[in-house]
Amino acid sequence: MNANDSIKVDELNKPYFVWFEENWIHDDVLHQHKKGQLVYVESGFQYITIEEKIYLLPQNHAVWIPSNVIHKTNSHSEKIKLMIMFADTDNKNSFYDEVNVFFVPPVLREMIKYAEKWSQLLKKDPDETIFLKALFNELPHFVEHSLKLHICLPKDKRLTKIIEHFHNHYNREVIIENLGDMALLSSRTLERIFKKETGLTLSKYQQMLRIIKSLELLSSGNLTISEIAYEVGYKSVQSYTRSFLSVMQFRPTDFIKNINTNSVKVTY
Repeated sequence: MNANDSIKVDELNKPYFVWFEENWIHDDVLHQHKKGQLVYVESGFQYITIEEKIYLLPQNHAVWIPSNVIHKTNSHSEKIKLMIMFADTDNKNSFYDEVNVFFVPPVLREMIKYAEKWSQLLKKDPDETIFLKALFNELPHFVEHSLKLHICLPKDKRLTKIIEHFHNHYNREVIIENLGDMALLSSRTLERIFKKETGLTLSKYQQMLRIIKSLELLSSGNLTISEIAYEVGYKSVQSYTRSFLSVMQFRPTDFIKNINTNSVKVTY
């Protein structure tokens, strides 16, 4: 994250710091903070790399990034509204030690929006401290069931071309033999190494990429569900919906409803 480098968050002598920007400018550089960090996407979508995993934050979703965890912001929609909230965290609660991606329920959303009044405030403010202490105290309760929507980046260099192929051609049919030839590995060896490195089979990895890409397209609101299904590689809306439901535990129509109404809570 880098709206501008004039504010050194770790050097501020205050327990919380709020940072809102209408349109963020990112430097795509790995970095870390002493404070924990809550990133909320009010509109648009954002990709974030955290400890060699790529996470997608669709509209009305947030991610909690623990203190001192290495991360960077990746590509995002043309227009994105982000609220970044830094906080000294309670070490007694294990929630703050883990990365959590979650849908932001209406009550928390309103609290985040209210906190915008303190955006980029450098001096201590008692009202800000009291309010944000309450927000972060309740945060673990708002995030009872986190959504682990991410894909891992393998360290094995033999898989580099495979990952590039998936990201460039996720909407095409996978032919494992061709991928094996690309990596100079047998199909069986490729499957074994890939599962060990990413935690997913080749087909499951492709499915995750397709669903993540579809969430990005759903957030933009420019295409219908049918158009999105074919865009990401499914041959029918029904097969796309089944795949979406198996990953997300709710349907594409539910996701659109949340974006449009800003009032329906999704239970993961």
